[in-house]
Amino acid sequence: MVANCDYLSSLKYSKTNPYAFTEHGAITVASVLNTNRAVEVSLLVVRTFVKLRQMMSTQKELRHRLTELEHRLDGHDETLQTLVSAIRQLMEPPLLKKKRPIGFAPWPEKSSK
Repeated sequence: MVANCDYLSSLKYSKTNPYAFTEHGAITVASVLNTNRAVEVSLLVVRTFVKLRQMMSTQKELRHRLTELEHRLDGHDETLQTLVSAIRQLMEPPLLKKKRPIGFAPWPEKSSK
């Protein structure tokens, strides 16, 4: 596309400076500049990238553990609901059927025709 459009040839390199370096870019800058200050700064940048990567992995691990705990607690909630409903059923007085009283009761007399 650049070969077909002559006006894009001037945009081969960006006119603005980058706002941030990548880890690999910092190493490249240190190797090109060869000054003690450039090497120190690039080492600090690389160490910062390494720390950020470690923090991100720790954050992902914490997020994963939190979701596991949430799922486990959801299961506990369901179990507790079942347990509470069973206890409530046991606390209610049972419905008793009307039974004959204990003891002797004479048979009702049959009327003769």
